[in-house]
Amino acid sequence: MTSTFKTGVPCWLDLGATDVDAAVGFYSSLFGWQAEDMGPESGHYRLLRKDGKQVAGLGQATDAARGSSWAIYLKTDDVDATLNLIGKHGGTTVVGATDVMDLGRMAVCQDPAGAYFSLWQPAAHPGVELVAKPGSLVWTEVYSTDREAVTPFYEEVFGLRHTDSELPGGMVYRVFTQGEDGVIGCMQITPDMGGMPSAWVPYFEVEDVDVVGDAAIAAGATELMRDTVPAGRIAWLVDPQGATFCIMKPDPTFAM
Repeated sequence: MTSTFKTGVPCWLDLGATDVDAAVGFYSSLFGWQAEDMGPESGHYRLLRKDGKQVAGLGQATDAARGSSWAIYLKTDDVDATLNLIGKHGGTTVVGATDVMDLGRMAVCQDPAGAYFSLWQPAAHPGVELVAKPGSLVWTEVYSTDREAVTPFYEEVFGLRHTDSELPGGMVYRVFTQGEDGVIGCMQITPDMGGMPSAWVPYFEVEDVDVVGDAAIAAGATELMRDTVPAGRIAWLVDPQGATFCIMKPDPTFAM
């Protein structure tokens, strides 16, 4: 099976959870996901599906210092070559290139400002099978303590480019592009964000942000923000185990 994702584009995501069963219950109730246990060979990693299509993965958190967190995987045709570029341009390899059964090859890295992300070189598993539909990934952003430092990093490592646009209030929103497509948002962390570390954040599409956001809070999540922005209505949430994620109802008239 051949991946249709371009280099540097988010192609997979998974949650490292401190309580896997509780996380399955929480997210399944929000998004209508079905979980498949991949068995002991995978450490009981769960594949999460929406309407039969793979949308994410879920496994046991392995880093006690980070706790529960979502990981974004960027597509590469050669993990080992990409790791060389990451080191050359100021990034760090956290977990070196590893084969995942017959599914693909991966690694875990940090950019120069400390944001964790992963690499995925597809084999039998190309990545998510459903995007930009309710219950699936619709957008990703990287929040950075030093956006000007990480911009050339992502461009040199993955061949991305960027465009900037001004938001209400004078903030500048940066979009990394691959070819003609806007593929990743990039925001500078500001003092009013409460000391947020550099991090990647996934956005899941929903049909009604207010209904899903209220359901998440009732199930134990904490809401950080809910607002209507040019791209649509959004809410920032922290799940009951501490992983940050966003939900979004896109404005169909908005073009990234």
